[in-house]
Amino acid sequence: MIVERKNSLKKNKRGHLKIKNYKFGRVENFKYLGVILNEDNNNQIDLQERIKNANKTYFMLQKFFKNKNIYKKPKLTLKNTTTHKTLTCASETGTRTERDRKQLHIFQRKVYRRILGPVYDNVKENRRILTNKGIDASVKKPTVIETVRLNRLRWFVHVQRMEENRTPKRVLYMNLGTTRFRGRPRNRWQDEVIEDGRRVGGEIGRKNYITERNGRNS
Repeated sequence: MIVERKNSLKKNKRGHLKIKNYKFGRVENFKYLGVILNEDNNNQIDLQERIKNANKTYFMLQKFFKNKNIYKKPKLTLKNTTTHKTLTCASETGTRTERDRKQLHIFQRKVYRRILGPVYDNVKENRRILTNKGIDASVKKPTVIETVRLNRLRWFVHVQRMEENRTPKRVLYMNLGTTRFRGRPRNRWQDEVIEDGRRVGGEIGRKNYITERNGRNS
């Protein structure tokens, strides 16, 4: 598989990738360690697969979530150990766009609304579904996006502690020497880490990362 935004070999789907004396069959995408990789380096396929699997788990447990005889705490615990883990597994190695984050938030809030149920509105004197702010106030737990940010920062710290000859550390600071396409470029993994450090660790976390990166590139 050749990963490239503008793949010049897309017309020849039957081509092969040849490295020295070895020839490999060409595929458009494949799954590796639970993550779907594709030619366009697009995360949408992997994200949709994650949401689909989490949705299957949600419908399997829907009777449990609907049962009014069960307290909300065990329901939330089960949700965090099933659908939440499905959405965030191996998420620390990838990037997410604003559209991806919105899709993850929509699915998570759908599950929370099923578990928490409707609330009584004193103004309209009837029952209504929880708003997004109402869900955040009731759950008081990290959202799926916050979990992804924490996992990514945890993986970054883990890579920093590796030896210099380790592959993950070499790949992180590798400079391919290529040019970007015209227009707004996609966020790189390092850009996501800087944003995560700003949101989680504030300005201090962001400055520490930039200092570390500049020291290694010099």
